[in-house]
This record gives sequence, structure tokens and C-alpha cells, in this order.
Amino acid sequence: MHDYIIAIIQGIVEGITEFLPVSSTGHLILSGELLGFKGEKAETFEIIIQLGAILAVAVIYWRRILGLLGLVKVDSENGNTNAKQKLNLIHVILACLPAMVLGLVLHSFIKTYLFSPYTVLAGLVMGGLFMLLGQYKRTAVQAENIDQLSYKQAITIGLFQCLSLWPGFSRSGATIAGGLLAGAGYKAATNFSFLIAIPMMVAASGYELLKSYHTLTAADAGFFITGFIVAFALALLAVITFLKLLERLKLAPFAYYRFVLAAVFLIYLISK
Repeated sequence: MHDYIIAIIQGIVEGITEFLPVSSTGHLILSGELLGFKGEKAETFEIIIQLGAILAVAVIYWRRILGLLGLVKVDSENGNTNAKQKLNLIHVILACLPAMVLGLVLHSFIKTYLFSPYTVLAGLVMGGLFMLLGQYKRTAVQAENIDQLSYKQAITIGLFQCLSLWPGFSRSGATIAGGLLAGAGYKAATNFSFLIAIPMMVAASGYELLKSYHTLTAADAGFFITGFIVAFALALLAVITFLKLLERLKLAPFAYYRFVLAAVFLIYLISK
């Protein structure tokens, strides 16, 4: 029963935070610290529940994904239903390639040196500052929706995504704020951030799963399935809610939340 409680708690943490600009990895590391849930089993479990969160986004964007693959026709978001869809796979590839390559090169270094609570707290603060930079120093909007994004904007967002390789920085925070700095509107930056999350997370989770699949056992099936389902359901609700709230809330409240979380957890670590 204790394992299932951990699965539910971590599934909730993953589902709520994966696509919010607050860093799901950072939250899972910190909550794992509080729960005493660490080691190979914990790392494999995090991969499984991330796949649940990915599935939630795939469900929400299923038609756009099929459109990118050329399997269905998707109307452009620029207001002209007869216009040819501008967003294509090249945009996605350009946005994903930098972080994928850099992540592969630096994988061992990141795993060895950047997955401690203290480095996560540093990532939370740095990511929050970057989000404030994106909100208050954003450039003039050149793309209100994803079909107006240029290849240059896509690769610029991809370069900013590399910042999220630091645990705690937040992939969505880096790409949304980076999109604002690249001239994308909130709607364009957010939708593009969620779309490119799918190949990024599938690649990262797949790579990690290949390295740790030996930790999977039939006895843990219920534990992993519970976390997967909880993460999927909460991620579905979180993405839908976030898409509705972002243009009104902007990024600043999430940045301030990160600062408070980092301060509170730093006090906890020092007092241990």
C-alpha cells in the first residue's frame, strides 16, 4: 500500500508539473527527496509516468500531429481555412535537434552532477529569472499562432530549449519564454512548446528506458500502471487549464512560485 501511495503522489506531481513552466523533473527530485523514493526503481518509475504525460499531450494534439505526418488535412490557424498549413515537420526537427544532440553529448555529465536537490534549486531560480526576461523583454510579435512561425523562430526556440537540460530549469518554461524572445505570441509559443515536447520526451524517455528496463518486474506492474494513469489524467487537465490561463496570467506568477519553492526547500535542506 505504501508503494501505491508513492505512485499516486509522484503521478500527481508529474501530471500537474510536466507541462507547466515549473519543472517536473525538479519537482520529482524534490518530492522524491521528501518521500525517500530514490534509486534505480525511482528513476525507471519517473520515465514511465513521463510517458503517461506525453500520451496526454498526444491526445490533445492528435489531429495536429497527424497533420504534420501528412495523414490528415489540418486547417491553418491564421484565419484562412483554405490556406495551406505552414507549420511542418521541418519546424519540429529544427526545434528538437539542438537539445537532442546536446543532451546526448552531455548525458553522463548531467546525470552525474546536476541531479542533486541543490542543483535543482539553482535551476528553479535560473529558470524563473529567464521566464521573467521572456515576459518583460519579449520582442514584437511576429507569429500569433504556430502556423505563422518561421524556421528561424523554430530553431531559436530549439536553442533556448537546451537550457532545460539543467534539471529544474523547465523545458516548457525555456521554450515558451524563448518563443516570446523570438517574436512568438503566447498562443504560438505555448502550442509549439507542447508539440515539440512529444518527440523530445519520447526520445529522452526511450533512451532512459533502454538503459533501465532491467529494473522492471512483474511484481511492480501495478505500481507503474498506477503512476502512469494518474500522470496521464492530471497532465490532461493541467494542459487544458494552462492553455486557458496563460494569456491572462502570463509567466510571472509561475516564476515567483519557483522562487518561493526554492527558498522553502533550501531551508528544509539546511535544517535536515
